[in-house]
Amino acid sequence: MKKKKRLGFILVLAVVLALLVFPGWNPLLDEGGKQAVTVQIQQAFGGLFGGVGVLTPARLISAAAVVVFVCLVCLVICWILELVAKKGKQRQSMAGLFASLTRFIGTIVGVVWALGILGVNLASIFASLGVASLIIGFGAQSLIEDAVTGIFIIFEGQYQVGDIIVLDDFRGTVKSIGIRTTSIADAGGNLKIVNNSDIRNLQQRSRQSSVAVCDMSISYDADLKQVEDILVGALPEIYENHKDLFLSVPHYAGVEALADSAVVLRFTVEVSEENFFSGRRALTRDLKLVMDSSGIEIPFPQVVVHHAE
Repeated sequence: MKKKKRLGFILVLAVVLALLVFPGWNPLLDEGGKQAVTVQIQQAFGGLFGGVGVLTPARLISAAAVVVFVCLVCLVICWILELVAKKGKQRQSMAGLFASLTRFIGTIVGVVWALGILGVNLASIFASLGVASLIIGFGAQSLIEDAVTGIFIIFEGQYQVGDIIVLDDFRGTVKSIGIRTTSIADAGGNLKIVNNSDIRNLQQRSRQSSVAVCDMSISYDADLKQVEDILVGALPEIYENHKDLFLSVPHYAGVEALADSAVVLRFTVEVSEENFFSGRRALTRDLKLVMDSSGIEIPFPQVVVHHAE
């Protein structure tokens, strides 16, 4: 649906641009207005800024045509990038970065071009900025830092769209990498947007498999060796039931702790990072079912109440 809306928007902009660039198709202009707009359009697209003169309807229409033209070009470029990036994380990451860069450059080009057509003397404005330009330059340092860091992130392959990373205790999937920011969504759909220059000391969790850990408690009265034989013997069947989650047969690591009221047994299983939580839940559930069917007691805290006589 989103792609259809974007395509429809592109078509609408194309029709508006056609009415502006070809004034003969515009029913709102008379013959004199059509000729004036035609001359101004030729000047606008023939030279970058056109001539300098008074503000006229022809100049306004030609400036609007330039803005629509730049928007249309940016939309088409972003649409092409999306089509190219359908397959592959690296393509998606590169497409997101170049789409962000396209919108940024397109905005600057459209504004400068339109102001030039309207007769604004941009050279004198830029020359008279003086100290103001220096202040703006210092303010743009963070923007430049974000952009440069974003480029290095993409070309060094630190992470890509679709990778799972941990950043400042926030674990999520990279949704987009722009020229300034990176968007990360956690399992609950919460979106975190971070400036690229602020991304430091992250954990890349998608490059290799992860290990899900499951601790099961048994009573001190239980026969430890017998319990181990039963649970270890059930691990191959558990793996067969969850081949879509597990990368290997779950492993019994041994006695993890002697707790206050239970002996804690640790089991691990190799999973991909996106199945880290679901794999652990599946292993815990199946081990619980095996313990129930085998009569292995799982201890739990109990409250003893004494009544005074």
